[in-house]
Amino acid sequence: MSLLVKITLAIALILTIAVPFGAFAAGEKTKGRYKIALASNLVLFFGVMAVSMFVLFSGNAQAADAAETAAVAAAAGASSSTGLGYLAAALSTGLSCVGGGIAVSAAASAALGAISEDSSILGKSLIFVGLAEGVCLYGLIISFMILGQL
Repeated sequence: MSLLVKITLAIALILTIAVPFGAFAAGEKTKGRYKIALASNLVLFFGVMAVSMFVLFSGNAQAADAAETAAVAAAAGASSSTGLGYLAAALSTGLSCVGGGIAVSAAASAALGAISEDSSILGKSLIFVGLAEGVCLYGLIISFMILGQL
């Protein structure tokens, strides 16, 4: 895909986020205004994604990208095991961060409720939130170990 098409799609995706919230920023703050902004954001985002998928998977662009990718892979000596290694590193980081986010959301909300009742347990509650965040770091360390083997 040409550089101009990539830049255009990047600008369009950024505008799909900025335009709906910028257009509805003025005026009174009602729940309906945010629903309209979110709905227009979703429509613009998926519209741009549909157009970009059409451009990306059109016959000419796909054939040119496949030839370019094959030439780069042959020059780098890449194999399917390298690709699976990158996929494993991405999955270890991504899934550990999702799990850590779920754990932090549960631990932090409980910690805030407990701190609001008794402020002397701040240190104990922060330990549990820190342990939940540690899960993300472990996933990141594992992904670095995987990338080091490639």
